[in-house]
Amino acid sequence: MRIAQVAPLYESVPPYGYGATERVVHYLTEALVALGHHVTLFATADSTTSGELIPICERGLWRDSGVWDTLTHHVREIEAVVQRAGRFDVVHFHTDPLYFPSARRLPCAYVTTMHGRLLPADHGPLLREFSEAPLVSISDCQRQPIPWANWQATIQHGLPENAFALREDAEDYLLFLGRMMPEKRPDLAIEIARRAGLRLKMAAKVHPGEQRYFEERIAPLIDANRDTVDYLGEVGGQARVELLSRARALIFPIQWPEPFGMVMIEAMACGTPTVAFRCGAVPEVLQHGVTGYIVDSEEDAVDAIGRLDAIDRRRCRTVFETRFTSMRMAREYVDVYEGLLERGSASDGRVRALPRRG
Repeated sequence: MRIAQVAPLYESVPPYGYGATERVVHYLTEALVALGHHVTLFATADSTTSGELIPICERGLWRDSGVWDTLTHHVREIEAVVQRAGRFDVVHFHTDPLYFPSARRLPCAYVTTMHGRLLPADHGPLLREFSEAPLVSISDCQRQPIPWANWQATIQHGLPENAFALREDAEDYLLFLGRMMPEKRPDLAIEIARRAGLRLKMAAKVHPGEQRYFEERIAPLIDANRDTVDYLGEVGGQARVELLSRARALIFPIQWPEPFGMVMIEAMACGTPTVAFRCGAVPEVLQHGVTGYIVDSEEDAVDAIGRLDAIDRRRCRTVFETRFTSMRMAREYVDVYEGLLERGSASDGRVRALPRRG
């Protein structure tokens, strides 16, 4: 099958540090190539892929000091895809839905994975206008605000089996990993660690739009809790893997409907349990008492940390191998692609609007 993967341009594929969508696109592309498909990746020039790379811009837009308007680059990406669409059986979009009008005119099948939170007031009118657009959700929870959209499947993210290795001898610290934003509650992670009497390592990216929040709300907490907190900034590469694998637990105190939570399965792949708040897709990803603890309050989180020894790190890894590998993810996407193609092309050669499923 000839498949195009269209990535956001904010980070390279894969990203150095933070960038869950770009990381998923990388894992999916590599797995599809391993399955024998011809994959073309539309991404930044500093991306790495086993498929064919169509570079759109020199580097990740968030890492280019000369870039201010990221929209212009994504518009160019859409045009690059449209110009080459006749080469593909399926175009798989992972970007913001700027391309919806152009997708109606593609000479091939297409599908979109929705990676972010869906808002009825914003996405509702859009998806009613483009009701034929086939979509994939990354959790069942993500669909709930707009259950009537043209969902083809829910496909949870996956990682290569060799990306993270099981480590059974954890060190005595907790880890907050991801992005410094109010919804992820880094302030609550600090308080939980303080009350649990354990050090907290914080490896988190601060986006420009969240700089003020970090400086006014989080930096003072870090300064006031130097005996508890090690702030490391954004961490990528092997250092990120080491942080995850050596932690006693990942702390995931989110208070928003997280569509998936990639870092939870990264921790699982290391055998590291997660203590997470019962929000968003957390109950779909974690198995309470097996791969971590799902909690409802700060007090519950502190209590769960006291029970981490009851979690078998080997079993965490086994659950990852069963549920969250990139090959499983890729095969499920291939099923979706084949379903799109099986529903056929109209007599004019264009792909028909697809009936809603599930």
